[in-house]
Amino acid sequence: MVMTELEKMGTGEYYDFSSPDIAASIRHAQSCLERFARAGADDDRARREALEELIPGIPASATIIPPFFCDHGHPIRLGEGVFINAGATFLDSGGISIGARTKIGPDCKLYTPQHPLDYMERRRPIERGLRIEIGEDCWLGGNVTVCPGVKIGDRSIIGAGSVVVDDIPDDVLAAGNPARVKRKLQR
Repeated sequence: MVMTELEKMGTGEYYDFSSPDIAASIRHAQSCLERFARAGADDDRARREALEELIPGIPASATIIPPFFCDHGHPIRLGEGVFINAGATFLDSGGISIGARTKIGPDCKLYTPQHPLDYMERRRPIERGLRIEIGEDCWLGGNVTVCPGVKIGDRSIIGAGSVVVDDIPDDVLAAGNPARVKRKLQR
């Protein structure tokens, strides 16, 4: 059985990002995001309907403050009570999972796409997505960037302005560019 490019995207394989099924997924997300952004501050129902279409299974207790941007929406999984502040950008082709009660500060960027390292391969319209996983009860300060394939452990804090290029264990404060563990947190 031949996989579609969208199916390849979901498995972490290299896929053709110029394919019609990828373009349709992006157009659908853009339509949902436009409705989400257009809904007035007092129109919670319209805003929620757009989010539920964009991110299937989003818990009622999860909050996203506009503006918000993502490529597809459907590869995002949010736990109960997740809070995502204004200006977040999720390039989500590889999938993004955020655990319950985690707080994402303003202007955070989560990037899953990985382009080929070989320059000749990079000339082709291909990439693969490497999943980002953020645990429960975490806090990402403002303007944090999380790179492809990173896992952040439960209850960890990432300092504002950090760039996370490597996995971060549970129960630590990490900061910097690149983000490094600064200290263990008390439980």
